[in-house]
Amino acid sequence: MKMTTTTDTLDRPLPTSSDELMSIARDAVLFALPLYEMARMRSATCCRRDRAGRFAGDSPESTFRWANEWIHTRQLLGPQNREVVTPNNDTLYSSIWLDLTAGPLVLSVPDVGERYYVMGLLDFHTNPFGYIGSRTTGTSKGTFLLHGPDWQGETPPGMQALRCPTNAVWMIGRLLVDGPDDLARAVALQDQFVIAPLEGSRATTLSLIDAGLQPREHASDPVRFARVVNRALAENPPPSEAKHHVERFVACGIGPHCDADAMTQAQRDAVELAIGQLREELAKPQPSALGGGWFLPVDIGDSFGTRYFERAQVALNYIGALGIEEAMYVIADCDAAGQPLDGDTGYVLHFSAGGLPQTDAFWSLTAYDKVSCLLVENTAGRYSVGDRTPGMRYDGDGGLRIAISSQRPVDPVLQANWLPAPAGPFYLTLRLYEPRTAHLSREFQYPSVERMAPR
Repeated sequence: MKMTTTTDTLDRPLPTSSDELMSIARDAVLFALPLYEMARMRSATCCRRDRAGRFAGDSPESTFRWANEWIHTRQLLGPQNREVVTPNNDTLYSSIWLDLTAGPLVLSVPDVGERYYVMGLLDFHTNPFGYIGSRTTGTSKGTFLLHGPDWQGETPPGMQALRCPTNAVWMIGRLLVDGPDDLARAVALQDQFVIAPLEGSRATTLSLIDAGLQPREHASDPVRFARVVNRALAENPPPSEAKHHVERFVACGIGPHCDADAMTQAQRDAVELAIGQLREELAKPQPSALGGGWFLPVDIGDSFGTRYFERAQVALNYIGALGIEEAMYVIADCDAAGQPLDGDTGYVLHFSAGGLPQTDAFWSLTAYDKVSCLLVENTAGRYSVGDRTPGMRYDGDGGLRIAISSQRPVDPVLQANWLPAPAGPFYLTLRLYEPRTAHLSREFQYPSVERMAPR
């Protein structure tokens, strides 16, 4: 059987053979998997209850949700949080699903002073198309008009308009917290980010939507998959450059006007096989090597365009990640000799003078358990170190040595610069917020993780 991974927009006739049907089913699933994952994430991260405690549906098992309603984290994520893998220990999160079908919404943001923040926006095809925050719009008070692709109204004075490619938008906010003493101030700022309908619009502060599935419904059943993605395609049409590509998918029962329940057995078999094959292939990302044993697991811009395989890979493995101009997530899981990192061994990461990470916002280093991909409790209560960590001791020439181990180092300098690691296998994540050109151009020299000298 001839299989194809092409993502070019092709205009083909309906299939005349099982090979042709399978080829189209593969292209259809590759294109539609990100929409399925966005539908699943909307089910998981939209509010089941409003602020008065009312369920969106008639029971907790309902697939109805409240859109246009914030969900804020009020504590920095730590070992107690097990919902998200590789959690960030630097910022509070704010999440809101926007429903723009009835009209625009207005986002009011406070003056955050010198504090870093970002509101990243993803369309329903998982493209991170826009940012509101320190890098793009500044840290002063502002008002932004968020509208769907077909809205033609006038932007009121004093507002900055942002056109959204789809009417369903996921906005994920990150707000920097400078240690425990700063938490209350950061929480107070979260409550000053306000979403409201544009005056005169039919939009509502609370919008009742049917997410269509439950969070744990991973793509497997072909009819269920087609039902979810067909609705998503109808409500969030693809960009014009994908029109002819998507029109082909009707041959396997996928498309905005297709009835999933009317799929033939041949269509169901082809879609089911494509789902199984692609989920296995997409689970193996190809990271970019950066030197020193460090690699970049995902490289996201503001749109995937026709890079449908890459888009599906990110949707399955890193959905919601920021674009690299906003943040880079650089990972190491081996030492300088290529051996897997183990917290019982102990390591030193030495940034030489002039060789510290280069960012316009901040950087941090975090260690995670290799199996669970979560933070592990430690006696120091420290889960990340970086350019904002109090008490760090730099070398006389300005360099910085960071100790990484499960046991507290003996050296006083390394004690001050200690990043506790889980006992056993672990990996490191270096987060670079607003990375400078040296990182973006891949010219930065990342130091290897060196084994600590024996005591």
